[in-house]
Amino acid sequence: MSRAFVKEGAENDALDSLPDRPISPHRNLVTRRGLGLIEAKVGAYQAELSTATAAGDRLAIARASRELRYWSARLASAELAEPDAAEQVVFGMAVTVLPADGRAVTYRIVGEDEADPSQGRIAWTAPVAQALLGAEPGEERRLPTGPIEIEAFDPTPEPAG
Repeated sequence: MSRAFVKEGAENDALDSLPDRPISPHRNLVTRRGLGLIEAKVGAYQAELSTATAAGDRLAIARASRELRYWSARLASAELAEPDAAEQVVFGMAVTVLPADGRAVTYRIVGEDEADPSQGRIAWTAPVAQALLGAEPGEERRLPTGPIEIEAFDPTPEPAG
């Protein structure tokens, strides 16, 4: 058996073992901003797949195809939900809370794919978001880090771009 066949087999094994990304079992609620981010991902992976195909790079084709399948599925299942002038915390709102230390913290409750805790964006499925949903100003809730008071919330959506 020549070395070329061994190498090709190893590459085929790598391609065969590239599993699809798991899709969340939860509803795919998205903000307008989140929908734009998903659309951008689909476009980026379509371009990446085209480049990889032109180059004949099988591993890059497999990776781009996997990502494109994931993001296309997320786009197909996206449910745009925008906050309204609700009397309680709902998806898409920015919520300012006061923990025991008195330093106000603001979270925006967003879709799973646009969550970025370092920017204060938390997925609606996260424990913190679940504790905040349905709360009213002045109400106390318990987060995994301790008790907080809901100071205020803002239903103004983030800009899509």
